[in-house]
Amino acid sequence: MQFYMVDVFAERKYQGNQLAVLLPDRELETSEMQQIAKEFNFSEITFITSGKQVDGGYNVRIFTPDAEIPFAGHPSLGTAYVIRHLYEKEGKDPILLNLGVGQIPVSFEGGENPVLWMTQKQPAFGESIDPSVIADILQINVEDIAADFPIRVASTGLPAVIVPVKTLEAVKRCAIHHQKFARFLRETADANLLVFTEETVHEESDLHVRVFVNDTGYYEDPATGSANGNLAGYLLEHEVLGASDIRLRVEQGYSVGRDSLLLIDASKKNGEFEIKIGGKVFPVAKGEWL
Repeated sequence: MQFYMVDVFAERKYQGNQLAVLLPDRELETSEMQQIAKEFNFSEITFITSGKQVDGGYNVRIFTPDAEIPFAGHPSLGTAYVIRHLYEKEGKDPILLNLGVGQIPVSFEGGENPVLWMTQKQPAFGESIDPSVIADILQINVEDIAADFPIRVASTGLPAVIVPVKTLEAVKRCAIHHQKFARFLRETADANLLVFTEETVHEESDLHVRVFVNDTGYYEDPATGSANGNLAGYLLEHEVLGASDIRLRVEQGYSVGRDSLLLIDASKKNGEFEIKIGGKVFPVAKGEWL
């Protein structure tokens, strides 16, 4: 089968989050897809398992090295990019992806280097979490965590614990304590961990984010569309920025050498959320899986 590699939420090649998109030429067992995901060892890979369906969507499956997941952000944008350039070069309509969470539309804005936008599902929120527990996991001081807003799980399909932190310096100091995080995942919430601050590296940015993943090694993800969609819901739910309509530039990936830029366009009206996450995609390689 053919495969493509792309960098998602990047401003140029070799930034953002790496994705492999595979086009099987035969039906694959789930176990084989999982083995291929381990072979790539990217945060996620995708398989386009159908052509366009009667609902207008393409069936897509997403795998981490450990498990199949129902939704993720950079795989959605990267896969839509590949579909557009392979199958719908002249298309103007959004690319529709049939994922585990349902159908996700991805639209294209701009010409030669378009911004891709995905619309995420309505967010759900969990109970507040004790800041001291999270401070221990991140190995920072509890005083580093902003006390004005709660720590909560938010999910638009793939959950994340949203942690407001006061300063960029404190965000840079975060280092996962693996044993404590493993216990938290077992006993409290099986979710990624997103830390954010309003202090940024670049003046034109609005937020700085780090995301630690509930997967093998508890590694840090360079760019996480799903978690930033969760963050958008959290910001609106708690009026963190004092607005019900937000457009933000979010930095991520700086601490792992994969500088990334994610765009948030979100609003909350009459209790209903509209959450769009955007970014650019750059092709890197294509090949044949033997």
